[in-house]
Amino acid sequence: MNRNTNSDNILETIRMIEEENLDIRTITMGISLLDCADSDIDRSCEKIYAKITNKAKDLVQTAADISREYGIPIINQRITVTPIALLVSASGGDPVKYAKTLDRAAKAVHASFVGGYSALVQKGMTPGDEALIASIPQALAETDIVCSSVNIGSTKAGINMDAVKLMGQAVVKTAELTKDNQCYGASKLVVFCNAVEDNPFMAGGFHGVTEPDTVINVGVSGPGVVKEAVRKAGKDASMDEIAEIIKKTAFKVTRMGQLVGREASRRLHVPFGIVDLSLAPTPAVGDSVAQILEEVGLETCGGPGTTACLAMLNDAVKKGGVMASSSVGGLSGAFIPVSEDAGMIAAAEKGVLTIEKLEAMTAVCSVGLDMIIVPGDTTAETISAIIADEAAIGMINTKTTACRLIPAIGKKAGEKLVFGGLMGEGPIMPVGRTKADVMVNRGGRIPSPMNALKN
Repeated sequence: MNRNTNSDNILETIRMIEEENLDIRTITMGISLLDCADSDIDRSCEKIYAKITNKAKDLVQTAADISREYGIPIINQRITVTPIALLVSASGGDPVKYAKTLDRAAKAVHASFVGGYSALVQKGMTPGDEALIASIPQALAETDIVCSSVNIGSTKAGINMDAVKLMGQAVVKTAELTKDNQCYGASKLVVFCNAVEDNPFMAGGFHGVTEPDTVINVGVSGPGVVKEAVRKAGKDASMDEIAEIIKKTAFKVTRMGQLVGREASRRLHVPFGIVDLSLAPTPAVGDSVAQILEEVGLETCGGPGTTACLAMLNDAVKKGGVMASSSVGGLSGAFIPVSEDAGMIAAAEKGVLTIEKLEAMTAVCSVGLDMIIVPGDTTAETISAIIADEAAIGMINTKTTACRLIPAIGKKAGEKLVFGGLMGEGPIMPVGRTKADVMVNRGGRIPSPMNALKN
């Protein structure tokens, strides 16, 4: 009986991998750079290069070995580091030197991306924070695999509107500096509220200061598996039955992530951190969060009922994950990056899925307005206002929200940008033309809400 059950489980996993796009999206090594701080920026960069190339030298090979031995695709091997603004505060100098060092070190160990060109400024900015933020456009334009994030708000601190204004400017300038490469730099820049310290996904991953010296975090992904499970349930299943099916499916996916994470931890002699069980879509056919929602019963993602279906999906995924592992962390839910999800792309092209609807959806799912391409003439103030709106959702609801907006320089709504790979491609979505310049230029801080007072 047991043998048959195990055989069934093995065959089911093989089917999920071969037919339903199940994979480990990333094994991410977090590395603290606090011991690399130095008053001389060049010495600090030397220490960073040495530490990353030493700690992560076997990361990619270990992932390849595990993938081959267990038959589980592992798509990315990534690195996150301590927010670089902390090192800039210690060393001074040109922060872009740090970005180029990170790029060089991550390439030396063949990592897919390195995240942590970051600043945490929810309550105010140090000179190091301000220098790093000012350098982001150049840093992302002059590196290939460095990712940047800035946390501008939290439930405890409120929203730093001075930083929001700067980040709107940074997004536009980053797009302008990379306009000859599909404005690609902006796809590596995320603006957070309530950022988490153990996120293995990019572009928002960084290694928090409360984390150990090194750690292994794993991000799993299985939109195709969940979609197929819902499809098999048929159209007569009730919503609570669908939720139960999704929960059980998420359990299986998370167990696989836990297995891979612990095995990578053992082989690399690095502590195991968390499994992030986010449903992270890709442009591949059948690997779409939008198509899960349509399988539940929507004609098109973005239409009436979308937010309710997404809330159910997100909750069921979390419940299944925490049953499977006591080490669930990161963001853990459903991602809705427009350019990376075939169903989202189709819905946006039809005009059914709009930025306004996406904003409503972010109140009930992981992250926020993700990989959304906007017209190239969208002003920095409008970008900042959108960031502030999204941060307000996160602040009030005590959840992580973010914006990864990509102004398509020289292009208008209805055209598209094509990134390729996991980044996919996406239609340029129209943005409301009314202005919020006065609000953005006021600066200051939106105070923390009443629900922050929990001490």
